[in-house]
Order: sequence, then structure tokens, then C-alpha cells
Amino acid sequence: TDALKLNSIEQEDGEGLKEPTLQVYKDEGGSAVSFSTYSESGKSEVSRNPGSSANLAEKNGTNHKAKEDNQQSQKEGTVSTSDGKNYRSVLAFEICVSCLFGSWQEEFKQVTVEHNQNVRSLSRKEIDLKIQEMKDQVIRAKAYLNFAPPNSNSHLVKELKLRIKELERAMGDSNKVSELSRRALQRMRAMEASLLKASHVYPECSAMAKKLRAMMYNAEEQVRTQKNQASFLVQLAGRTTPKGLHCLSMRLTNSYFALQPEEREFLGRHKLHDPDLSHFAVFSDNILACAAVVDSIISTAMEPEKIVIHILTDSLNLPAITMWFLLDPLRGATIQVQSINSFDWMSTKYGGKMQWQSSSDPRYASPLNHLRFYLPEIFPALKKIVLLDHDVIVQRDLSGLWSVDMKDKVNGAVETCREDEPSFRRMNMLINFSEPMVARRFDVKACSWAFGMNVFDLQKWRRRNLTEVYHNYLQLGSKRPLWKAGSLPIGWVTFYNQTVGLDRRWHVLGLGHHADVKQRDIEQAAVIHYDGVMKPWLDIGLEKYKQYWRKHVKYDHPYLQQCNIHD
Repeated sequence: TDALKLNSIEQEDGEGLKEPTLQVYKDEGGSAVSFSTYSESGKSEVSRNPGSSANLAEKNGTNHKAKEDNQQSQKEGTVSTSDGKNYRSVLAFEICVSCLFGSWQEEFKQVTVEHNQNVRSLSRKEIDLKIQEMKDQVIRAKAYLNFAPPNSNSHLVKELKLRIKELERAMGDSNKVSELSRRALQRMRAMEASLLKASHVYPECSAMAKKLRAMMYNAEEQVRTQKNQASFLVQLAGRTTPKGLHCLSMRLTNSYFALQPEEREFLGRHKLHDPDLSHFAVFSDNILACAAVVDSIISTAMEPEKIVIHILTDSLNLPAITMWFLLDPLRGATIQVQSINSFDWMSTKYGGKMQWQSSSDPRYASPLNHLRFYLPEIFPALKKIVLLDHDVIVQRDLSGLWSVDMKDKVNGAVETCREDEPSFRRMNMLINFSEPMVARRFDVKACSWAFGMNVFDLQKWRRRNLTEVYHNYLQLGSKRPLWKAGSLPIGWVTFYNQTVGLDRRWHVLGLGHHADVKQRDIEQAAVIHYDGVMKPWLDIGLEKYKQYWRKHVKYDHPYLQQCNIHD
């Protein structure tokens, strides 16, 4: 009815109106833009012409006086006017409008890009919400499936299983392409309809709550199991010798026994017992780790000729480690490689007292791990020694450690009692303070410290007979669980009130178990420590920290290349 009323109104047919004639001009650049032109009488005539460019050229040609000009305009695609002044005005107007149009277009593009960015970020948020909603729908559908009898093949069960598969596939597709398709939204609506049916079939809210609690408990148990398995596999990988290291040990051992007995000796044996030199002790059964730590000690030393490095290992690895350092130039430093099996005094003097705690990790019960408590007997002629673990790298000259004020203490170590650092440890983390004897003798709030880089005053150690103190605590710990296995907790009790804290820049820990060690602390540290199971020579090592270790490994060495040990 509205259309009829409108049509009954008399419309203007526009017969008395004249539309201005459209004139098309082309500049020398070839662009065609419609503008108004001026006729000989001075009036503007503009009209629309749907014809081709050739027709336009012909129409424009009728206004020219000379036939030659018309032919030239058709050939070159330009327009000539009877008055050159008018043509220049039109061309100037065209250029001005083009500039304004270009400026407006650039501004429009910027606004459009900003708008699209906002839309994109919002759409990503909406997609995440939709995916979370899909996950909730899948959980609800699985809960309803648990209500169905076992081996049920009803229509609703089939429908829910189908909807679950569709949604899981849709979620997988959305994660791949980072967008949500229309089909995925349709599947969400189909799932919601199926869930509505199921809610009518199973209206019991209390039963649903029990099912959901049971599902949550099962999920938590699965997560706990997976975590335990992952932890076990990481610990297993940390105890496993890589194939390349095994190959390197075999090749070096074979070369060692091919030498004559006199060729197996190191130079500089007269320096081994000189107390005025800088002595380092490293206990290890890993050839590559020994090579890296020794290279770092010598390369950073201001006076390498004053350095003596004592490596203690087992009889199995003695030939390979000895052969490596016979081939490696030490740049003036002196080195000694000894086997723990050559210390006959250990079995005669302490044989009945060396009862280390059993542990699932053989590293904790290894004699090499506890050999540090016999330093005064191993080096009877020395006054002071620096103990380094084989998983450290030296970055600065360590000669300043021999001038540190020990404040009448035996052990100099970096403390680990600051809670804001990766190396933080409390005494009660490794020591059982529920035992009355432990609670009486030790303060649970006492500051802990770290092994890895320690300065020991061997003279005070001998006078205070701390090795005997260690044996007493070792026997107590073997009778009842006073502390965890390993050398650190028993070291805390042995050197209790006998340790002085060193500047933290001497020793930075955490590179073998913590990924958030500050870069500034690493660069300022004299010694960095890969404590933990993620050692730099293992595949599970933290890649971001391996660069500091790798630069002290000679990957171009023929033995390493033969065993496929590469950077």
C-alpha cells in the first residue's frame, strides 16, 4: 500500500533540466579523469559518456579547429583545447586534486590498519573463549557417557561420541590455523543440542557432581603419575653415559696402553707438593667434564705456571683421563691424575668407618663423592687447596682465593640461604630436624652453603680433626635417617660453625636445574656451576647455558670427531 501511495504522487520527469556535458581529459602520464572544461562562450559543460576512449577522443576532436591537431590527439591520447590557458588551468586542478586524494588515501590506510589490528586481537580473544567453551562441552559430554551402562549402544551414546570427535577435531584445526571456522561453530551448537538431550535423560544433579568429582580425581592421579614418570626419566638420563663419551673413553684407553711406561708420566712432578703454588682438586669419572674444567682453569689464569691441578678418579677411567692430558698442552700448568684405588691408607685407617648411605642414585653413594672429606690425608704437604666439582666452568682468575680472610674457619663457600635466588636451600630441606639429637646440635635457621667451589684450610682441618667428625656423623646416619643421601647434608653438619661465607660473585649456581639465572650474575661470576641433572654434556642440558661450557671443549680434536662429539 505504501508503494501504491508513493507511485500515485506525480513525479518530475526532468525534461526541462539540462545535464552538463562530461569532458574527459588525459594527461601525459596516461590517466583519464573527468573534469569540467570551458567552452568558447566561457560556460562549464560536463556530461557523462559511457563510450570507449576512442569515441571520447573523436568527440573531443570535433571541438578543435585544425584537423592535424585532432589526429595528433588520437595518436598520443592527449586532449587539446582551443585555448592553452584553459587547458593549463584544468591540468593544475587535476594535479591538486590528485595530491589531496593521495594524502587522504594514505591517512585512510593508516586508520584501516589500526582498526584491523584491533579487530584481529579481539577476534583472537574470542577464539580462545570459544575453544575453552568447546573443552567444557567435551568434559560434560564425557561425564554423561559415564552414566550410560557399559557397552551401551544407544542412539544418545553414539551421538555424544560423534559430537566429542567432531569438537576435538575442530579444536585441533583451530590450533593449527589460529582461527575458528563456521563449521566449528555449527558443531558447537550441535553439541549443545546433544547435551540438552542428555540433561533430560540424566537429570540427577547430585549424580553428575559425583561423576565430575571422580573424573577430576582420576585426572589428578594421571597428572601425578606422568610427573613421576617424567622425573624418573630425567634422573635416568642424568645418570646415563652418552654413547660419544663411552666411545671417547674406549679410544683413549686403547691409546694409553699402547704407550711405553715412561711415556705415561707427566712433567713437573717436583711441583706436586709445593705449598707455595695454587693447588686445585677435581674429583671426576667424566673425561669431557675434566677436560672442560681444566681448560677453563688454565685459560683464565694470570700465571698458569703457578697452577697445579690434581684429578682424582677411579681405576676404570684413569687410563683415558691420563691419555687425554698427555695429548693436551697445559700451557705451563702442572697436572696429576690419581686413582682412588691407589690410596691404601683409606682401607687400613678408615675401612670400617666408610659406610655411606645407600641411594637409588649411585652418584650419592660413590666414593668419589665422599673423597672430599679426606683432603688433608690425600695432600699431607699442602696448607690450602681449592676444591672444584667437574660440572663447573672457571671464568676469571682464581688466585685471589688464596688471599681470602678465612676468619679462623676451615671452609670458605658461597652461602645459599637467600630465598630470592635459584640456589636457595634451607637446612631442614636435607636434614631431619624431627630427630632430637639433630634439633639439639644444629640450628634450623642456620645459613646453608654450597659445594662446587670451596677453599679449605687444611692445617686447621687437621688440628680440629674434622675427618673424624665426618665419620661419627656418617655412622649415626647409617643407623637412622638423619639426613638425605649425598655429600652436601653431611658436609653441612661436618663443617657446622666452621664455614665462612664468600662473595657471591665467586660462585653462581643453578645452571643445571634452573632456567632463570640472571645473565648479569653469570657474566660477573668467577665460577659458574651446572649443579643438577641437566649437565651441559647431556642432551637434556639447558641449551641457553651450554655456550659457556662449549667454548672450553676442543671439538676439533681427532678423538672427539671420531666419536661423533660435535658442538
